[in-house]
Amino acid sequence: MRANLITGVMATLTALPFAVKAEVMADHAMHDVDGFGPVYHMIRLEADTGAGPHGAVSSWDLDGWIGGDTHKLWLKSEGTQGKSKLEDAEAWMMYSRNVATFWDAQVGLRHDEPDSATYAVLGVNGLAPYYFETEAHLFVSDKGKVSARLREENDLLLTQKLILKPYAELNVQAQPDRARHTGAGLTDGKVGLQTRYEFTRAFAPYVDIHYGRKFGETSSMAQSQGDDVTETIGTVGLRLMF
Repeated sequence: MRANLITGVMATLTALPFAVKAEVMADHAMHDVDGFGPVYHMIRLEADTGAGPHGAVSSWDLDGWIGGDTHKLWLKSEGTQGKSKLEDAEAWMMYSRNVATFWDAQVGLRHDEPDSATYAVLGVNGLAPYYFETEAHLFVSDKGKVSARLREENDLLLTQKLILKPYAELNVQAQPDRARHTGAGLTDGKVGLQTRYEFTRAFAPYVDIHYGRKFGETSSMAQSQGDDVTETIGTVGLRLMF
């Protein structure tokens, strides 16, 4: 069963439709593994579609793990598609180890398309004070480029079913990467708000709106090429949980 589950999760990562975004969440005990205790799994997948500054846009965000309290295999995938064209897609695979209460240290790989770039990943994932879910990761590309990402989000319960999730993300580059049209320093960031209604924990439609902006040298590169420096995107989507 464990092998079938891992195969199924990897198939999901590679077969996600680029024009759609859906969220799946699971947290079920499997069976004991010698030396590791009970094995659990959690898979979360969100799917949405909406409109940006240049028309229709769709995206997905998958986050899941397989393992126990101390050791986990962590899988992530996210991406965006607009005008029937894949704009960006990421697939992550990491070993995650619990190192403190509510905190895991993580190490692994990330692969991006359509750039066909691969990164070594080192970071932490956990719960900061005031219940801010935090992801902080350092990346080293196969070209030797160093970058980092910080993401924060928090669930605010208006009722037991109606939930607001503000979130923010920042990306930093240690040196210019002309192939990806990014400069050194703070490259881009976004802030957003997702509002979802949980009919059940397994079924939650949502509305999401976020504002993104490029900074510094990355902003100058975008302007010189006639690209947008800012964007506002609104979408509607679905969160599934099982």
